[in-house]
Amino acid sequence: MRHIFYILCIVSCVVSAQESTHPLVTTDAEAQTKWVDSIYNTLSLKEKIGQLYMVQVMSNQDAATKNKIVNLIHKHHIGGIIYSNGGPYRQAKLNNELQAISKLPMLIGMDAEWGLSMRLDSTYAFPYNMALGAVKDDKLVEQTGRHIGEHCKRLGVHFNFAPVVDINTNPKNPIIGNRSFGEDRDNVTQKALAFMKGMQSAGVLANAKHFPGHGDTEADSHLTLPTINFNAKRIDSIELYPYKKLIPKGLSSVMVAHLNVPSLESREGSPSSLSKHIVTDILKDSLGFKGLIFTDALTMKGAADFSDTGDIDLAAFKAGNDVMLMSEDVQIGVSKIIEAYNNKEITEERLAHSVKKILMAKYKVGLHNYEPVGLYGLAKDLNRLEDDILSETLYENAITLVKNKSDLVPLKRLETKTLAYVNLGDDDGRPFFNELKKYTKVHHVKADKLDELMNKLQSYNTVIIGFHRSDDNPWKSYKFTTEELVWLYEIARTHDVILSVFVKPYALDDIKTFENIESVVVNYQNNKITQQKSAQLIFGAIPSRGKLPVSIGSSFKAGEGIENNAIKRLGYTLPERVGISSKRLMKIDSIAKVAVDSMMTPGIQLLVARRGKVIYNKNFGKHTYKGKEKVASNDIYDVASLTKILATLPLVMELEEKGLLSLNSTLSELLPDYKGSNKADITIKQMLSHYARLRPWEPFYYHTLDTVTKRPSKKYYRTEKSKKFNIEVAKNLYLRSDYQDSIQKIIKESELLERLRYRYSDFPYYILKKFIEKHYDKGLDELVQTHFYQSLGANYTMYNPYRRISNQHIVPTEVDDYYRHQKVQGYVHDMGAAMQNGVGGHAGVFSNANDVAKIMQMYLQKGFYGGIRYLSPVTIDKFNTCYYCGNDNRRGVGFDKPQLEDEGPTCGCISMTSFGHSGFTGTYAWADPEEEIVYVFLANRTYPHAGHNRLLKENIRTEIQRFIYEAIID
Repeated sequence: MRHIFYILCIVSCVVSAQESTHPLVTTDAEAQTKWVDSIYNTLSLKEKIGQLYMVQVMSNQDAATKNKIVNLIHKHHIGGIIYSNGGPYRQAKLNNELQAISKLPMLIGMDAEWGLSMRLDSTYAFPYNMALGAVKDDKLVEQTGRHIGEHCKRLGVHFNFAPVVDINTNPKNPIIGNRSFGEDRDNVTQKALAFMKGMQSAGVLANAKHFPGHGDTEADSHLTLPTINFNAKRIDSIELYPYKKLIPKGLSSVMVAHLNVPSLESREGSPSSLSKHIVTDILKDSLGFKGLIFTDALTMKGAADFSDTGDIDLAAFKAGNDVMLMSEDVQIGVSKIIEAYNNKEITEERLAHSVKKILMAKYKVGLHNYEPVGLYGLAKDLNRLEDDILSETLYENAITLVKNKSDLVPLKRLETKTLAYVNLGDDDGRPFFNELKKYTKVHHVKADKLDELMNKLQSYNTVIIGFHRSDDNPWKSYKFTTEELVWLYEIARTHDVILSVFVKPYALDDIKTFENIESVVVNYQNNKITQQKSAQLIFGAIPSRGKLPVSIGSSFKAGEGIENNAIKRLGYTLPERVGISSKRLMKIDSIAKVAVDSMMTPGIQLLVARRGKVIYNKNFGKHTYKGKEKVASNDIYDVASLTKILATLPLVMELEEKGLLSLNSTLSELLPDYKGSNKADITIKQMLSHYARLRPWEPFYYHTLDTVTKRPSKKYYRTEKSKKFNIEVAKNLYLRSDYQDSIQKIIKESELLERLRYRYSDFPYYILKKFIEKHYDKGLDELVQTHFYQSLGANYTMYNPYRRISNQHIVPTEVDDYYRHQKVQGYVHDMGAAMQNGVGGHAGVFSNANDVAKIMQMYLQKGFYGGIRYLSPVTIDKFNTCYYCGNDNRRGVGFDKPQLEDEGPTCGCISMTSFGHSGFTGTYAWADPEEEIVYVFLANRTYPHAGHNRLLKENIRTEIQRFIYEAIID
């Protein structure tokens, strides 16, 4: 069998061997050789042999253990250290101490397969290799290698024992699994090459492991000696394939595993790490590898049980290994090798071969000019913003949609969906649920028993099941329990199901049938980022790009993955990913805090989005100055005049698009009772541009107050609802039902202003409300819900929220001491809107910043959002046009526009194609097509009393807008 293997290797590896260059040679090879030779010639035999050892050190170890390491450095001149558990600052400090006492600077290694966090607290964790294996773009994997390399280098680590190149063809593998790039040799090799290239470009040497291949075992070599029972041909074509490709590309080192491979080693039960045939004949000679060869840890049972202490070290060296990793006893091992040297069992040439390679590596990583690790700024350097950006990008590209019956994902037509979230597994799924709720109404349904759960789910047609298990390390349990599988099958039998698993794909192996499960999403890991991105994918804010790195039984094969495009719903990401500086954006926090602390408003919701991604969404202050309720993202504000562009205007645009009105339609054409009035010939374009001589407003409520007490007159109001008094203007206060007709009559008969000029007025929206409701024979509140809000997923946007949600989530607007004489909370602040049963065309909508942003984003995307065309681009442009700019009127049709001169509604730093509106309660929403920015500011500056508008006077909202634009970096 071994002869067959030789033939196979000669045929398949001769080219690789010829191409292979020495991976440890530097560009200044002559200087390197001179340094290596000079150092080698100064070393005693014991010092040379000491260079062969790399011992384990933990930065959280006790003083006694540290003293043992110091002793090994002094007495046995060890060549390197592999750091394990601890913390970065402690390790850097300890490393500087140990290097200072070593005659020759030591090589420092670590297992940092997915980053330093594999071993150290307070450091960065990138995705496991299994997730990277799902990423199609190898450049992203290369960046991962580079980032990890930069972290290692910053901490004084020269060798990272990564990448794992084991091809995980066995789903039951207990030790590799998530650490592998997958089961396909080509994909594993491509990812490993990219990772190696990135890491070595950062000046950190790579290590391919575990030679000759640990991917198809069912035992853990830490605990026993696993057996690889494949023939030589299979091993050559699969397990060795990555090595054959990495070696010619400059692979620095290889780690040899402790495996029993009968087809390659005739000695029964002999570990591969101690096999001369495997290490020397195959790796060095046949594959032409010239880099450093490390044993796997010699304390592992796969090696330690094979022979006596010290004999293992000698056997490993004789087999062809250069570095004895984590010897059980360095002193005994060194003495055994010295004895063998003196007995001529080991030649000087053989010793020099390994020691000089080690010295070459030391030169290559800069130890000929050693400098201690800098401690200042270490934590910041190991947890960088660019790492967050890369990690988020990786997970977005990895998440894999493996089944999607009837194209359920991404979810569309949200008005037809009743959504429940069910959490399976034993780990936290809150970030997933919270992210889902940003898109539409989703309820978390839980129960202790299946029948109870099924009963609760009866009112839902779609169930999103999140399977969450801990991913603290790649060996954590990942399977469904028997009970969970029963629950899954039962839910899927009666509902549309989206199963989103936050574990490695092998969890799906236990699902016997996917027949009733409409969609399956594999997220690979369970953390905040994967949960948020999975929710975004389910709702179409990001595309699905990932490909399975491993097969799932006979149901799904490696390489499969359904690619879907995003459907232009808002996503959520880091500012830098859309060309905004997060550092500069932090200035917003300061000015928002000033506004709250200076009592300009009790609280604020602030949102900024760019290029379809929300990059800033924060809350400041409380509901009231004296209260305890802090502002939360799901709290809603009275948005006041934003109602004009959030409710009335989209309905008007829709009617215009259908040909039921035009910008040039006159009031007499829309409402026959305006014929003969002084407003008969006013057009929609004129009045929505506030260029129609209409009066700004009318205090309708004032006419209904008692002339003596200045309180609501009994002629118009009652404290109990009846058929005649059924307009609820506040809690326990009902206006006469016929007074709405009086409002319309007052508007129709009002005098026009003497001069035609820009003059802001609410009247157009009273008039249009009447027309819209008459046309549809439905209320404005119902119409805007069914035409826009429900399908947009704007479930926090509504009129009269007191009827639907708790006051706990409704921010109060005023303590009214002039009309309703009570705290106004859940009822519209605007008196005219209140007198229309809370539903005004000009005011009355309540919302949160996230929902307002959805509507503004729909406008920004020319009427398209969430896979639905609401309005045509032509319509959007028609209404977002300033028709009277030549007459010193900046307004569009319904939309406010930037100032024409120095003062106005914006920072003056924004494009003229931008549009938006502001509201009396302190609200503000603005969109800029040129910079693709949406900015939303919600406040209740009118609480407890409207008084002076200091938000406006101090330019708080527009100063924040200016900070946003100053934060743009591309």
